[in-house]
Amino acid sequence: MTQSKRFSSLYSLFAFVAILFSSFSCSSLSAAESSDFPDPATPNMSWFPENSSINHAAATRPDALMETKNRFHVAEGKASYYGKEFNGRKTASGEYFNLFHFTAAHRSLAFGTNVKVTNLDNGKNVIVRINDRGPFRKGRIIDVSQAAARKIGLYGTGTANVRIEAYN
Repeated sequence: MTQSKRFSSLYSLFAFVAILFSSFSCSSLSAAESSDFPDPATPNMSWFPENSSINHAAATRPDALMETKNRFHVAEGKASYYGKEFNGRKTASGEYFNLFHFTAAHRSLAFGTNVKVTNLDNGKNVIVRINDRGPFRKGRIIDVSQAAARKIGLYGTGTANVRIEAYN
């Protein structure tokens, strides 16, 4: 095939494609079709929390969490707590550990899972959020932050028998 024939066939193909696309872009939408698209001048803002009738603050209360969320994991065993030497270090989830926050480490629960930890010796409980992996000592099922350990009476003893209940 000569160069002029190639140019001619490419030009024909280009012209065909251009005509094809121009016929689609020039067609106008009917009134029924245009109502399917929302008006960009008045966006729907109902999904914003402040525009909703739901009280999101009430859902953050620990007792509300336990009422509304589904429990999916329960276990009993020994718990321990993180020492000061871990404060400020990066956790497995990528956030930095803060011993004053109510967080915990678990071997398999997803990051962000809320867990109710109950000290079986005194009945005190706390809700923590999983943000790390561990514990790495045999016989332990969860490591809690120092703040959580203080709240359930685990800080003085170092370990305690606990029940953990995970909620999604």
